[in-house]
Amino acid sequence: MGTRHASADDLASVGSSVLRSALATNILWIGALKFKQYEVENDEPLLTSSPLFSRFRQKLGAQTLNRLIGITELTVGSMIAAKPLAPRASAIGSLGAVGMFLTTLSFLATTPKARQEGQGILSLSLLGQFLLKDTVLLGAALLTAADSLHAARHR
Repeated sequence: MGTRHASADDLASVGSSVLRSALATNILWIGALKFKQYEVENDEPLLTSSPLFSRFRQKLGAQTLNRLIGITELTVGSMIAAKPLAPRASAIGSLGAVGMFLTTLSFLATTPKARQEGQGILSLSLLGQFLLKDTVLLGAALLTAADSLHAARHR
């Protein structure tokens, strides 16, 4: 019985490490892409239909806003990855990611192109399906935040 418990703990430990690495990598990669013109264009429908981001876009312009989002994502991803050296910073980064993913998920409600036209609110377009995957990333950010807080307490 003890071997099964150890195996489950080992599996959970590996899973946690993979989850943290994948979350940090995804956020860092997406943050780096925010400096590409095609990403500025891809984000345009999301930002212009968002009550919050449309105001920022008007004041800053699409390219500057995307760069600020990219800098934020690069910072958050780096903080999440820093758990071995700075677990408190990693927890803060994970909580920042929670905020990012909640914001991204709000685009499901504010972006008309997130749903299939004439098919009802639950019929997501490819864009809506792309946004919906952030529910999984949100869960990952919550788990990495809890893991980092736990590590910070035991330091």
